[in-house]
Order: sequence, then structure tokens, then C-alpha cells
Amino acid sequence: MLKLIYVNPTTGSDSNSGSQQAPLKTISQALQQAASGTKIQLLEGNYNPTNGELFPLIVPFGVTIIGNETNKGSGIVINGSGKYISRIFGSQNITFVLSNGSRLEGLTVTNSATRGTAVWIESSSPTIKNCTFINSQREGIFVAGDANPVIKDNIFTQNSASGISITKNSQGEVRGNSCFQTGFGIAISDSATTKIINNHIYENRSGIVVSGDARPFLRENVCERNVQDGLTVVANALPDIGNNRSSGNNIFRDNGQFDIQNASINKLISLDNQVESLKVNGNIQFFADPEPEPIPEPIPEPIPEPKYIKFTDINGHWAFDFIRELIELEIVAGFPNRTFKPDATITRAQYAALLVKAFNPQSLREPIVFEDVKQNFWAYQVIQQAYQGLFLFGYPNKKFLPNQNIPRIEVLFSLVRGLGLTNQVEIDLNIYYADSSEIPNYAQNEVAIATLNGLIVNYPQINKFRPNQPATRAEVAVMIYQILVLAGKVWEIDSPFIVKN
Repeated sequence: MLKLIYVNPTTGSDSNSGSQQAPLKTISQALQQAASGTKIQLLEGNYNPTNGELFPLIVPFGVTIIGNETNKGSGIVINGSGKYISRIFGSQNITFVLSNGSRLEGLTVTNSATRGTAVWIESSSPTIKNCTFINSQREGIFVAGDANPVIKDNIFTQNSASGISITKNSQGEVRGNSCFQTGFGIAISDSATTKIINNHIYENRSGIVVSGDARPFLRENVCERNVQDGLTVVANALPDIGNNRSSGNNIFRDNGQFDIQNASINKLISLDNQVESLKVNGNIQFFADPEPEPIPEPIPEPIPEPKYIKFTDINGHWAFDFIRELIELEIVAGFPNRTFKPDATITRAQYAALLVKAFNPQSLREPIVFEDVKQNFWAYQVIQQAYQGLFLFGYPNKKFLPNQNIPRIEVLFSLVRGLGLTNQVEIDLNIYYADSSEIPNYAQNEVAIATLNGLIVNYPQINKFRPNQPATRAEVAVMIYQILVLAGKVWEIDSPFIVKN
């Protein structure tokens, strides 16, 4: 049973049990008691240093802090700041630091400190939804490293620098948010490739600002009534605001200077966006919806298409060749809507099913009863088979966490252990991976074995292992294909993203 901790800053006490009848007083104390799967329910009130909060509040793996999602956190106000040392950006003034799998839902968060940021996300994959970020002295949310967050249905207003700042190699999704009367609505820089979808960005200094080498994906956003530009593009940035496979469907209107200003070195392609031609500046090429292709004459005896053709979202993908071969081998499959979703994450249950399909592991130990995997659960049998075959392990208290996204390090560890590649090797992982310090001690030897055997795929940067980032369906497919190469069952596919010894 998941643990639920109640916190009430007015009537609670940190010597209480944390039950609904005897709530704690501070989030700080609740976090000390929390483990993965814990939900911390905040009641109305002010959570600040005066009431005993210690900032920054670091939310551990798998912990959720909930306020009131219906009213976007109104009345549940967290206002405070503390020093946090970022591996990338050094000392920062932060309210919340979010770890992998953590969640903030239905809170109001403010950081009034000089250059204060409400939420810091660095190389982790949390979820933030239905919150309000207001009056912070820098950003509402700052995203850094190889982060892959979901930021959904929030309000960002009156923050000094930006509503959301997305930097470095961050991915993730920003969907359904309102950013208004703040500095920049959304600022995207470095090599970020975040999906920015269906946001309303208005009455800011500028709407969306894209810089560095960023390649964000913009769809169905409304950028209007901003003081300067709706969309500003500089340096070597190149946002995708529509391509030959997907219309942009963004609206840029009534902005003070330009609706779109391209000051970058690249030509910006705009497909099916609403924008006034007199309110644009720079090298921009506009296209309307492409005309439908003519229907070909029927062929009396059609030649069967390769199985991968039925998926609409893998052509041109960096892992296309690997996915195609695994589809032909009937090891991987897609979804009913004719998509494969190569960049989607994969749960532990889904991964177990894939392991059984690829390797059909034999039983090497007794079955186990996982408390969170009932016999009527769709993946019960494959989880048992993967466990008995030594590919997968559980968590303390007989938990398996079937619906939790599996991190890249766990995929590599399970493949190496499951295949019995247990010899001790000694290589300097620093030579291969700029982020080798993030590889946990328990998996150092397994990563070394995988490196020497060409099992590791690092996209888009070959020297970034990103051990704690959730694995994508494409990454898992490539790793499994490389195992089949090692076993001599398939041909090797050349790829710039396979780490080679």
C-alpha cells in the first residue's frame, strides 16, 4: 500500500505521525520520512522558513507532493529559497529540486530570493502539473542537463526572467501551460529538443525565445500580445514549426514588434501557422498545408510491403534500421494507431514483455510474489518469466513497480546480468562517458562489460550515458538488437550512436 503523509502548516506538528488526524507541520519533515511511492498531501496554508521549512526542498525518486489541482494550488503557497550546488551551473537559489519520477501537483510556488528559481530540474524526469509559479526573481522552472520532464497545465506569471527556461540537452514535453506577464514566456537554449505543445503565451516581454543550437518542436501554441516578439530565433537555433510530415498549427498574432523574428543563421520553415506576413522578420519560408498526394492506380497483384511500413513515425528516425529489423523478426510491435512511438518511455512491465519476446529466458530460480503485480495483471506471466530468468529484480518489500518507467542503467544492468556476462573487467569509464560519475557503483562492472561488447547506445551525444534517464523504446530496441549481434543471430548495423571500444 502506498504511503500517504499529511502536512498542515497551521495545525500540524513535526512530532505527529503524519496521518490525516495528526498531520506534520512541514514539507521538510515529510520528505525525510518519504520513500519511493509516497504521496505527501499538503493542506491550505503558507509553507515558508517562518513556519519551519528548510530550503531547498529536494523531492526524492518516486515521491509526489500534492496540493489542490482543481484550483492550480491556490491557497497552498510554498515560498522560500536555499542554496543548491548544480553540477552544471554551480550555486543556485532554489525552492524545489526534483528527482527522477517525482511529481508536483496543485501547488503555488514562489522564490523571492535574488535570482531565485522555484523548481530546478537537472538530468531527471519529473512531472509538474496544475501548479502556479508566480513572483520568482528568476524563473518558475529551470530545466538543465539531460532532463526529460513533463510540464503540463501550469500557470507561470510575474517571474522576472522566464516562466520556463530549458537548457543543455533537455528533452521532455511542455504542454497546456499559460505563461503571461512574465519575462520570456519560454526560453529554450543550448541543444534542447523539447516538445512545446498547446501553450498560451501572452503579454510577456517576449513569447518564445530559441537560442544556441536548440531544436525544439512547436505545435498548436498561441503567442499573442507580447511586448516584443511572439517567437524569436537567434544564433544557430532552428525550431520546428511545421514540416512535410506535420503542420505547425501555431498562432502568432498581435505582438508588439514581430510575430516571428528569425535572427539566426538558418532558414526557418513555417508550415500551416497563423501569422501576418507584415509582422515577420528574417529568413523565413512559409508553406500552407501540402496538397494531398494523388491516389495511385490500383495494382492487380500488390507486393506485400515490409512490416515496418505500417508505422508512420519511424521513417527517418535515428534508430530506424534497428527497429525495422526487430519488427521483421517480430520481436517488437507497434500500437493500434499505426505508430511505434520510438521516443516514448517504456515501463518495467513493458520491458519484461520485450525481454521474454526477445530471449524467452528459462527458469533459473523460484517464482516470487510481488505485492503490486496481481495474477490478473496483463504482464504477470512475463514479469515472472523475466524474474526467474535473472533478467529482472524487484524492490524492497516485494515491490516490482510495473508501471514505473525503467531507467537506462537498469536496462543495461538487466541485459548483462540476464545473459550471464558476469566476468570482472577493468576499463576507465571516464574515457567513454563524460557523465561516468553518475553511473551507480553497483553497475560499474556491467557498464564496462556492455561498453566492451558494443551494447550501449547514446543518442544524441555518444559520450553521454545518461544512466538515470528513462529509456526510450528506440534505445531499448537498439540495445536488444546489439545483444542479438553479439550472439551472432543478426547482422551488425553501423550507427554513430553505438559506443565502440
